[in-house]
Amino acid sequence: MNVYTCQIDLKKDAQAMLFAAALENWMTHLQAAGVVGEWSLLRRKLNLASDAYRDFLLQIEVSDMAQLDQAFRWVGQQGDAAETLYARMHDMIDRADFALYRPFPDPERAERLAII
Repeated sequence: MNVYTCQIDLKKDAQAMLFAAALENWMTHLQAAGVVGEWSLLRRKLNLASDAYRDFLLQIEVSDMAQLDQAFRWVGQQGDAAETLYARMHDMIDRADFALYRPFPDPERAERLAII
């Protein structure tokens, strides 16, 4: 399992609850298509974070790089309905930083170390 993370700041005029609802609609759409796994949206509490962190943290589970690649390809092939869902969510975002994480040690590394 890999975790695709997005740290997000909203535009000044964006409402957090509307963003959360729009994001849920978008992510539910992706999940229904089977291109992503579980996901969660977290918000910074009490503004307790350094400047390097954004207000929101979105975590999306994908089984492997192939599923993530499939998700990006699938999104690019969708029509107006998907574009509308995406735009409703994305238009509220001012800044987003992305990262991809994996369990560590991963099974391949653990097996290689066991052999040594």
